[in-house]
This record gives sequence, C-alpha cells and structure tokens, in this order.
Amino acid sequence: MFLLAAASLCACSQQPSTTTTGKGSGKSLVVYYSQSHSTEKIAKLFQAKTGADLDSIVAEQPYDGDFQQTIMRCQKEMADSIVPAIKPLNHNIADYDTIYLGYPVWFGIYAQPIAGFIKAVDLSGKVIIPFCTFGSGGTRTSTSKLAQALPNSTLLRGYGVRSARIEAASPEIDQFLIRIGVKGGTLDKLPEYSEPKPVTDAERQIFDAACGSYPMQLGTPVSFCVRETETSVDYEFITELPTPEGKPIRTPILVSQSKAEGATPEFIEALR
Repeated sequence: MFLLAAASLCACSQQPSTTTTGKGSGKSLVVYYSQSHSTEKIAKLFQAKTGADLDSIVAEQPYDGDFQQTIMRCQKEMADSIVPAIKPLNHNIADYDTIYLGYPVWFGIYAQPIAGFIKAVDLSGKVIIPFCTFGSGGTRTSTSKLAQALPNSTLLRGYGVRSARIEAASPEIDQFLIRIGVKGGTLDKLPEYSEPKPVTDAERQIFDAACGSYPMQLGTPVSFCVRETETSVDYEFITELPTPEGKPIRTPILVSQSKAEGATPEFIEALR
C-alpha cells in the first residue's frame, strides 16, 4: 500500500532446492488484518491449504477513511508511538502452537493493527509464519520488524505477494509451504542467476513492460541478472532512484517473463 523511503542493494541469489516430507507443528491458526480484502484472500488460501483455523484482526477504531486520511492517521500513530486497540479474537491464541500472521504492508512494515495484535496477545513460544500483501514490496522489511517485536517467538521466513498478483498466489503458496516444511513435496532446483550485466535497450523494454504502469517511481534499471527455467525467464534488475542528497537509492526489482504464449513480463516484487 505504501512505499518505504529507502532500500538497500541486494546481490543476485540462487533459491535452493527443497525436499520435505511435511511435518506437524501442533495446532495452527491463520490470523490476519485486511484493509482492502487482498490479505483476506491470501489468508483464506493459507487456511484451505493447511487446515488451520481462521480469524481476523479488527481495529476498535476502523481505518475507514479514504486513502489520504488513512495515510495521515497512520503517520500520526507511528510518529506518536500510538498502538491502535483491537477487538478480541474469536479464538484463544493460547490454544495454538503455530500462527500464520497476515497483513498489508504500510510504510514498508506491517499495518498498524498488527502492532495492536502483538500488544494484546502473548505470542511467546509460538511459531510465527508471516505473509503479506503490498503494492511494490516489503516482505523483508516487515518480517524484520516482526522479528524485533517478537523476540520470544520463532519467526519463519515470510511469503509476500503484490496485490496486483493475488490470482497468481495459490501455486506460490504451495511452493512456500513445501519450502518451510509444512507440506511434503519436492521443488525443482532453480538455476543460478547470471552475473550482473549492464542493462541494454532489450532489457529496458522488458522492465518497462512489467513496471511501467506502476504508479510510484521504481527508479531506472542500470544492471540485471537473469535465469531461465522451464516455464519462465526471470530477471533481477537493480534500479537507481535519484535523491536530493545526490546518493541514488538502489533497489532490486524482480520481473518474470512467462514462456506461455501471449504472456507479458510481470512485476513480482521490489526487494526492500
């Protein structure tokens, strides 16, 4: 929903292959806050794929203003360290060992009602599996913030998806659950990304086709890594965005080009 003001450069990396048999993790609950129903849709996918119970986080004072009003309220709460109160859940957190915690990304971190949830319940000793929705990115920054807020919990890697890509989430969640060991299965080993190369007109056209309609500035692509799988050609672009101080912000941007007939390049995530 909102953009983080700065981002760090990330090296092109290989995703390892994973083979798991699936493992139980006690009783599980999917609990989420959703502002525009995007996170709710992802939460219901996690619930259906894991058999976990489902509950939602509701703020005592709803964020029911327009976009600008929501921004202003959120900014004030963050500046004044205000934690919004939430209504009691329908489920008792103490009954669960694993919590799938879902939220939209606001200002690069989890939405404010999640702070209210963390304050209202005791998550000590729980396994926390985060998932989030966002406009451009925020999986890394939001899960890092969660780790700071939940030092007595076991935080696993998180899943994030752009709100514009909700329809593509189901198979990605299947792979994610295998990767973290919740579901059994084998994932094909992905090839390594190439070494970074300067962007040419051809790659710039791919970047523009994927990201050109995004309403916020993502910067200008200056280099890229690429890998080819059976179904797609994947790119990790490094973009530069000028700042008044003269030091450009560099951001890795993931783009994927499906090999399916008629497919167009797709903006996956800004790795913040």
